[in-house]
Amino acid sequence: MATTPEGRVKNRLKAMLKKHNVWFYMPQAGAFGRAGIPDFVLIVEGRFVGVECKASRRNPTALQIATMKQIDDAGGKCFLVYDYETQDELERWILNARNTKGARVSTKT
Repeated sequence: MATTPEGRVKNRLKAMLKKHNVWFYMPQAGAFGRAGIPDFVLIVEGRFVGVECKASRRNPTALQIATMKQIDDAGGKCFLVYDYETQDELERWILNARNTKGARVSTKT
């Protein structure tokens, strides 16, 4: 079966996440999922990260934008990935988060 343009973006992203051993989950879409949730949910050095994938530079829906803002407001991080450049931006952020891991304050006792 042919892969859609958005499917190709998601496949490239999955490969990059696996390469860096990043835990990720792709929430259920459709009738059994919650509308507006990003396509990928990641945990990077203890931080919640949402990633919305698009086939091109087109904007996320109003509901997706509102959800991404809620995630940001709650202390998470969100990315919009639609090409190699935006995926590279996410990859740099992941690598930077890993490199500054020791700078985080631990809440474990």
